Amino acid sequence: MQGSKRIVLIVALAAAASWAQDAPLARLHHVHLNVTDPKGSIDFYTSKFDSEKAKFAGAVDAVWAQKSWLLFTKVAKPAPSEIFSTIWHIGWGAEDMQKEYQRQLDMGTKFQTPITDISDIGGGNARGVFFYAYVDGPDHELIELNTARHHNFGHMHLLSKDPIATGEWYAKHFGIPNVRYGKQKRMYRGVQIGPSASMMIDNLNLIIYPIEYAQTAWPELWKDRADFEPTKGRVIDHLGLSVDNLEETLARLEKAGVKITDPPRSVLGGKVKYAFIEGPDKMRIELVEGHAKKE
Repeated sequence: MQGSKRIVLIVALAAAASWAQDAPLARLHHVHLNVTDPKGSIDFYTSKFDSEKAKFAGAVDAVWAQKSWLLFTKVAKPAPSEIFSTIWHIGWGAEDMQKEYQRQLDMGTKFQTPITDISDIGGGNARGVFFYAYVDGPDHELIELNTARHHNFGHMHLLSKDPIATGEWYAKHFGIPNVRYGKQKRMYRGVQIGPSASMMIDNLNLIIYPIEYAQTAWPELWKDRADFEPTKGRVIDHLGLSVDNLEETLARLEKAGVKITDPPRSVLGGKVKYAFIEGPDKMRIELVEGHAKKE
């Protein structure tokens, strides 16, 4: 083999080996909500945010948001939506947040928090470059809109008793690369936002703030609380991750001490195989065999 071709091959093999080592053990699959009117929720999300109506597994009405699903279970009465669990909110981006906020108001969108300038959250005195607002979802789930380089489904925000340990848990058990940590206690406008952790699971930024944020932001809700409620049964019920082989993944996780809460099951004629585990802070996590796809 000629020298130049050999070098190219060696570089390609090295890159492939590096990718294999860095490839995550799980991918983003879905976020699951408990709602009183699934059709109404589907209409809400697809009319207000970048997403589309689709059939999950070719059979179940759902929302497809770029690379993952929003799935809905019908409940008889509104599920709890107060910030008692580790799941705080989900969010979409907006290239021009001020313009998007006005567009939402013109559509009649209700907000729990109006547009707010937090350009200085990273320090300094910047103004007018980073905004957020909280949309009030159909079942009072919290949906953030924030300044971003896209208008896609972009993040899920968690709260944790130990954000650093939680970030390390996801990195260890699911091979999530490049987890970013802010290990120091940090205050912003009177609330604690550090220590913190964040990681990309496909196109979803999973952001983790300390429990002290909730205790300060909602003092009446938290005055007699010291821990989170399980996410199961709440309006945002759980996060779904996909794996290549469910049985092998469960065996590996169980050996590592992860709690398997629901053993494997198959539904929809065997098209969907899944199980549930418990993550940090009583987080319900569904593992689905096979990657998310729109049929």
